[in-house]
Amino acid sequence: MDNCSELSLNCHVHIENLNERQEIVKRQKYLKASLSLWRNEFREIVILLTKSAKLEPLKYVLQDVKIHSKFMKEGKSTLILANHNVRLLLSNCPPADLKRFFQVLSVKLANFKVNGKVSQRKKLLAGLPKAFEEISPINEKDINTVNNMRKENEIKINEKAAGGKRKQPFSDQTNMTSGSKQTANVPPSKKRMLVLPTDNLSIEQKHVLKMIKRGKNVFLTGSAGTGKSFLLRHIIGMLPPSHTAVIASTGVAACHIGGMTLHSFVGIKESMPFNQAITCVRNHKVVARQWKTCKHLIIDEISMIDADFFDCIEAIARAVRGSTDPFGGIQLIICGDFFQLPPVSKSTVKKKFCFQAKSWQKCIEYNWELHKIYRQTDDRLIQVLQDIRIGKCDPKSIALLKATASNKTEHNGITATKLCTHIKTVKQTNEYYLHQLSGDSKTFQAIDSSTAFSSILDKLLPDTQSIELKVGAQVMLTKNIDVTNGLVNGARGIVVSFTNTEVRIPVIRFLSGPEKAIKYESYSLKISSDITAFRKQLPLKLAWAISIHKSQGMSLDCVEMSLSRVFENGQAYVALSRAKSLKGLRVLDFNASCVRSSVDVLRFYRHLRMQQKCEIRAIQSF
Repeated sequence: MDNCSELSLNCHVHIENLNERQEIVKRQKYLKASLSLWRNEFREIVILLTKSAKLEPLKYVLQDVKIHSKFMKEGKSTLILANHNVRLLLSNCPPADLKRFFQVLSVKLANFKVNGKVSQRKKLLAGLPKAFEEISPINEKDINTVNNMRKENEIKINEKAAGGKRKQPFSDQTNMTSGSKQTANVPPSKKRMLVLPTDNLSIEQKHVLKMIKRGKNVFLTGSAGTGKSFLLRHIIGMLPPSHTAVIASTGVAACHIGGMTLHSFVGIKESMPFNQAITCVRNHKVVARQWKTCKHLIIDEISMIDADFFDCIEAIARAVRGSTDPFGGIQLIICGDFFQLPPVSKSTVKKKFCFQAKSWQKCIEYNWELHKIYRQTDDRLIQVLQDIRIGKCDPKSIALLKATASNKTEHNGITATKLCTHIKTVKQTNEYYLHQLSGDSKTFQAIDSSTAFSSILDKLLPDTQSIELKVGAQVMLTKNIDVTNGLVNGARGIVVSFTNTEVRIPVIRFLSGPEKAIKYESYSLKISSDITAFRKQLPLKLAWAISIHKSQGMSLDCVEMSLSRVFENGQAYVALSRAKSLKGLRVLDFNASCVRSSVDVLRFYRHLRMQQKCEIRAIQSF
């Protein structure tokens, strides 16, 4: 994003004027307002609140500011301007823009504090002409000043602690992105200041963002490990939450992106006749409202959605919204890889891919396939995976994969996870090895925000309701908890002990090196547009075995697989592409017959790539 996006914010604003007792004396609401940061002639920071083109904007000189950012991820926040007795309640803000705006505000206020406030007397004596200019983006000088402030604070705290005075330690937990209350003159952590969200996006990823900003309906695809989910999170962060629906074909995928399942949003079952489905949606007030308020619809794991169902929900969108435009005028951002797992068929009738839907061509304006692989760094493995993705397996690839059968995948007591084609095999394997361990087991029960949603969470978030562990149990993380140290979704480890604290939690030794006590983490799943269910549970699962379906999106340090029972196109590719390296991969009884892909998918991607060649040349020349 350009620099100006750091300094302005489009959102809903409630202005509350307060009296001395902090009681509301006046309230105003503006649904299309914008906030921007400026400086006056005294270099003071000013928030300019533009309510509409017809109304005179409001100016607030900032002195005593408090930021409440507990619900920032939902696009909500509160600014308390104590010197003006004003409270600004912000909502429907693109979360990424909101975070950036407050980062700039916090850093600039910290720098202004260092330079000193201008007294009223100095202002009167200065005789400066009126001036009003937009604030500059964060620069190296701002960062250095803030970092020096942090060091000074740490020294003072240490000195007071040495003198026996108790003081709350200064840490990154005080920055505005992690707490519910924040004074704006405490700077955010260095890491958060230096790395803005789009700095680590590739040129092609930025190009996709550009198309979405233009309002295009986009299909985003690419091989496993090309950063599709990473980019999707950026896209979600830049769109207003109140008008954006984030959905996925499975509960686990929906949980990873903070959305809801496709069926929860649509409000119908696949088997329902169209006329009955229309009536059902119109009569369901919550579902109908979701459709009518939605302006941007993000769908993840599109490969597992059937073509006929896609046509059905497209027609429902037009009918409920009363529009003849594709999907009723909703902007579509669709993500997935059709070379991976296809739609699940419970009958003998094979389901069609989503791109074969009658409405696909008129709905999707722009297709883009990401190419740069981030999960693997070994060029040999990358090439093998690219070939297997399209159903190709030459003698060289066969020899390379067969050679992995002799790999020693056990390191420091951590064994390879077995990828299985069937869920029943996974359950039997994990239970068998857990019962072979000596010692007492400890069971961790999930804590739900409401028992009314427990059955839904059990269904959509499998393996989280109850987790049984013993010392020596092979486990893997199911959530990113420390990316810097390699503790990401799929990281492998072994239980070495349990803590002696009041709530005993497991200590895990990970293959990536660190030994860490794993605390309860919160999982969220949207039941509807205005209801979110939360579950607290250890972000762990037994990892002697895992199904290929459940491994989607994971990066496994060490993995073992037998592909002799592969029964779906793309299943072998999904399994093999979970491995981060050849050293951490062990393939038993490999046979080239397990490598296959759909002719229809090959034809679709051949056409997509021809269209993209011209775009790539344009990007490279730019």
